[in-house]
Amino acid sequence: MDKKKERKIASNIIKGSLGNMIEWFDWYIYASFAIYFADSFFPSNNQTVELLSAAAVFAVGFLMRPFGSFIMGKFADQHGRRSALTLSVVIMACGSLLIAIVPSYETIGILSPIILILVRLVQGISLGGEYGISATYLSEMASSNRRGYYASFQYVTLISGQLLALIVQILLQFFFNDAQLRAWAWRIPFVVGALGAIIVLYLRLSMDETNQFKESAKNGKKKGTLKQLAKYPGQVLTVIGLTFGGTIAFYTYTTYMQKFMINTLGLPTRLTTEINFCALFIFMVMQPVFGHLSDKIGRKPLLYWFGIMGTLLTVPIFKGLQTFDSPFSAFILMLAGLLIVSGYTSINAVVKAELFPTEIRALGVGLPYGLTVAIFGGTVEYVALWLKTIGHESWFFYYVSAAVFVSLIVYIRMLETSRHSKLDKE
Repeated sequence: MDKKKERKIASNIIKGSLGNMIEWFDWYIYASFAIYFADSFFPSNNQTVELLSAAAVFAVGFLMRPFGSFIMGKFADQHGRRSALTLSVVIMACGSLLIAIVPSYETIGILSPIILILVRLVQGISLGGEYGISATYLSEMASSNRRGYYASFQYVTLISGQLLALIVQILLQFFFNDAQLRAWAWRIPFVVGALGAIIVLYLRLSMDETNQFKESAKNGKKKGTLKQLAKYPGQVLTVIGLTFGGTIAFYTYTTYMQKFMINTLGLPTRLTTEINFCALFIFMVMQPVFGHLSDKIGRKPLLYWFGIMGTLLTVPIFKGLQTFDSPFSAFILMLAGLLIVSGYTSINAVVKAELFPTEIRALGVGLPYGLTVAIFGGTVEYVALWLKTIGHESWFFYYVSAAVFVSLIVYIRMLETSRHSKLDKE
């Protein structure tokens, strides 16, 4: 491939990925700052109860992701990937701005958490659509011999969105004390997210549409319907099985881990933020490495790595966190978990995109993924915190391990998608 064409592909990948980054920044600042704003919406004298309520709203937002996957995936298959990605980031930006200005429970009472829940439902629609469309766009835009590498940037930008949330958190912790953060300064990152989305909107308007969609638009076939999706039951079940263990493990290590270190291990909030940042930065850098490796050796070896190591080492990692009482040990064990999860995160987008033809790809990737994440990924924090409240926190570790094992069975039974890709057939 000539350098000019490769640069054009890279430019489109970057534009699409930056939009993904700001969407996930907007989504993750909720999880990152819940420790500060939980009592503004759910006042209580028990920190675990406040966090449990905030986690429940986080889970409620996930419930809308399947609807977002259906609505936005259908839109992307019928009207184009670029148009759908642009609409998605606009919705997320509006939601962040509303959270930034909604009054607290003390000011407007029960209306405060109600507004918060409604906004998170709308943001859930946006994020539900973003995953399937982004996975489709990156996979279709990439050159065939570098598809795993380019598609891995979905999680690079997803993780960078979380890292940006942590950077903002670190900066705010430096400039404001704990009382100020709890009182009003937690609203700042939501304003930042809304402003960032305006820049991303401009970039997405200049993206190219994928050649696969352009060709598909000429054939006159119906696109993005549930009737069409029903013709691919095996692929739909494969996406569900792929996602089940991966999403539980991913949210365990990237969102619940911060609460676990503060609420169970008793580490200071600022130190926990720094540990999370360092571990997630390395996790982000490793995604293209794993993605490039999948272009050389196939997708299944990486999935086997995640499935086997996740099944065997999840419980020891969390038991080790409880046993070794030092920040460095916490960092090493968290990083170990994230490197295991990289076998899933780096390639799951391209694996799913390779399963479906163009006319149903965005919906096929997004809807079964969104359903699985809504039921299992979005409830990770809630399940973990609930088990802690009833005195059986360790049961959660076995729950994660069992979920990864179920996905491992799927990995063993599925085809090697890099050799049987619908993208290559087109």
